[in-house]
Amino acid sequence: MDRQAVQERFGIIGSSDPLKRVIDRARQVARTDITVLLEGESGAGKELFAHAIHGLSSRRHESFVVVNCGAIPEGLIEAELFGAEKGAYTGSVERRTGYFEEADGGTVFLDEIGELPPQAQVRLLRVLENGTFSRVGSSTQQQVDVRVIAATNKDLGREVHDGRFREDLYYRLSTVVVRIPPVRNRTEDILPLFEHFLYRAAQRYDAPLRKLDAAARDLLKRYNWPGNVREMRNVAEQAAVLIRDDTATADDLRPFLRGVSAAQGLTLASKASGDEGDARERELIYRALMELRAELSDVKGMLARIVGNAGALPPAYSEMPVRFDAGRGLGEGSGAFDFVSGDAGRFREEASTVYEGPIEDVSYEIEDDVEDAEPVAESAEAASGDAAGPDTALQLGAGTLPTMEEAEQALIAEALRRFDGNRRQTAKALGISERTLYRKIKDLEEEEV
Repeated sequence: MDRQAVQERFGIIGSSDPLKRVIDRARQVARTDITVLLEGESGAGKELFAHAIHGLSSRRHESFVVVNCGAIPEGLIEAELFGAEKGAYTGSVERRTGYFEEADGGTVFLDEIGELPPQAQVRLLRVLENGTFSRVGSSTQQQVDVRVIAATNKDLGREVHDGRFREDLYYRLSTVVVRIPPVRNRTEDILPLFEHFLYRAAQRYDAPLRKLDAAARDLLKRYNWPGNVREMRNVAEQAAVLIRDDTATADDLRPFLRGVSAAQGLTLASKASGDEGDARERELIYRALMELRAELSDVKGMLARIVGNAGALPPAYSEMPVRFDAGRGLGEGSGAFDFVSGDAGRFREEASTVYEGPIEDVSYEIEDDVEDAEPVAESAEAASGDAAGPDTALQLGAGTLPTMEEAEQALIAEALRRFDGNRRQTAKALGISERTLYRKIKDLEEEEV
């Protein structure tokens, strides 16, 4: 089949020299079962050429299975590719057939191969080497006859260098490399491609076929097309639906092109988002910093109030550093603070089950920084007044902290003294239920006995 027949059969539009070379290379490798790696930017048409290679091969009457490696969760990708036995993982209630079994005798197209996790890379290498694999949860080896075509928009050589992709798998996949040129390198193909998509969109959406004036044609040819063919199809569909006049002008098309401003005329994508993007990024960073500053101020006040009410923090956690997530709120259960150590969950559980009342709300910790901690201690002392005696005063950064039991006893005793033994008012002031207060008083009395 000659080049023109291939283009007509598989819908490959264009007559540029880079496109012709790719079509000729695809025709060459299609007659064999050799593994092919398609390289190219996102949206350049790699899947279209994978279909063409399969359609021109001796396997054209067998299955052509497309797998997007980047869209499958890492924990499931091995089961998706190679199948799984019943009970092999949580939720596996029956035996599952993988893509390689489904494609036996045909072709598997592994799109975004650079996203494949390491363990799946090992299994894939074995299939490419000898055609054998085993289902997840099974030790039985199975034999398949599958041709593999892979595609990536990453530099796999760089991925190998950085340790994210296996070198032996890279060499096995790249037996033949076909590089799909971006649209910006095929200037003479831009107008035929756009008019083709415009015609298809008009048919699909029952819209009149728009014509392009000279300025619009010039704009399309000079635009950088960072999204390649995929972006071009999107722009053509918008033009078919949203432009009301029969003839589309440059001003009509500018709003649909990324990085093109009607006020500034044409700005190619590589330059268009430069200054505007930097200014927008600076604004977002500044806004995030201001929000973080406000949240930290609120947290300092919250800690001062908590320390003032409780009299002490749990000794085991008084020096525990924290990590703050500015992207999450400070509401209850928001998780805005996460303990660096693995004891966070245990402390939260203890705070909710043992240290009730004001103490149970202490789910955040102070960083082990003396300069930051001392002002909080001063504010805590000011807030607490003489509520706690010298033995229970909280001294951050220096001195000895009382035990939790001592602090709790002193707090309950002082509260009872202030309210003349009225347990209802005492419980309300401490923020705990009367039942909890009764239990704690009973525990104290038993200890004294």
